[in-house]
Amino acid sequence: MKKFLETAGFLVFVQGLAGLLYEWTGWFRLWAVVARLDVLDGFGLHVSIVLVVTGGAVMIASDSVKG
Repeated sequence: MKKFLETAGFLVFVQGLAGLLYEWTGWFRLWAVVARLDVLDGFGLHVSIVLVVTGGAVMIASDSVKG
């Protein structure tokens, strides 16, 4: 379970970073899920920040899980 949480947190963190890079530079559209979802038009920056924070929190919280 610990490895799963670490991996999931890392993937969420990377998606947030890719979304931020896309918002700031226009690159990484293929990597950023946030950039490809039409529902999130206009909220890409905010959603990317939330993903970065959430991914970091999940990776930190995975240390408290046993096994």
